Amino acid sequence: MQNPLIRLLGSVTLALTLSGCALAVRNTQVADLKYNPGRYYNKTVAIDGVVTSAWGVPLMPFKLYKVDDGTGEVTVVAQDGRTPTKGSHVRVRGKVSEVATFGGQSVGLHLRQTDLDFKRR
Repeated sequence: MQNPLIRLLGSVTLALTLSGCALAVRNTQVADLKYNPGRYYNKTVAIDGVVTSAWGVPLMPFKLYKVDDGTGEVTVVAQDGRTPTKGSHVRVRGKVSEVATFGGQSVGLHLRQTDLDFKRR
């Protein structure tokens, strides 16, 4: 016969683990990133949206593109050279970062891409 305390502890642990996984998979809105960047700083988030622009400099180790999810636009820095074209529907995962903070305002808020998936229309 199992101890009821062990069963309860196992159930609670499982519930917490599953809820943590659900939060990690949930998409973040760009508006949330912009209005509360401190909450997301150095955390991995996922954004679904449309690429509005993409650019890079030859021989530079990174490319830049912007993704609009309908609530706002965020810049994504891709260091592996994989850059989607304008109009592509994407789901991008990355760590939230910023260049600086002045007067409580985030300057240069961006995602450092860790994963990129192209979505079907």
